[in-house]
Amino acid sequence: MTIDWAAFTPYASLFGGVLIGISAAMLVLLNGRVAGVSGIVGSLLRPTAGDVAWRVAFIVGLLSATLLATIVGRPPTITVSAGYPLLIVAGLLVGFGTRLGGGCTSGHGVCGISRFSMRSVVATLVFMVAGFVAVYLLRHVFAG
Repeated sequence: MTIDWAAFTPYASLFGGVLIGISAAMLVLLNGRVAGVSGIVGSLLRPTAGDVAWRVAFIVGLLSATLLATIVGRPPTITVSAGYPLLIVAGLLVGFGTRLGGGCTSGHGVCGISRFSMRSVVATLVFMVAGFVAVYLLRHVFAG
């Protein structure tokens, strides 16, 4: 993947981060739920009566906001050089990792750390270190 860093927009990024924080805070304050995307989607696979509507609304909101931002703003140029088999394996590994870690980066990194959860701090550090190691190995050790 290649990102055009010359088109980096710090103010738009700050605004987006603030919106994510406000949204996560509103979900926990108004609904008593943590905005962990893997948990929200995972619970849709085994639905519980009375617990589906807000989850569907959350996912529709994520997708709609992305579509709206693409239409209104200028999306960054992203080129994915991996093929579909590698992307599928990577997606399955991410899914496995979120189950193993008891949540994803949004649940632990955004919501857990803001609640001073030591488990989330450790999980987020593990996510980050694993990402750094993976990038280093793929870019510098295994890059033929």
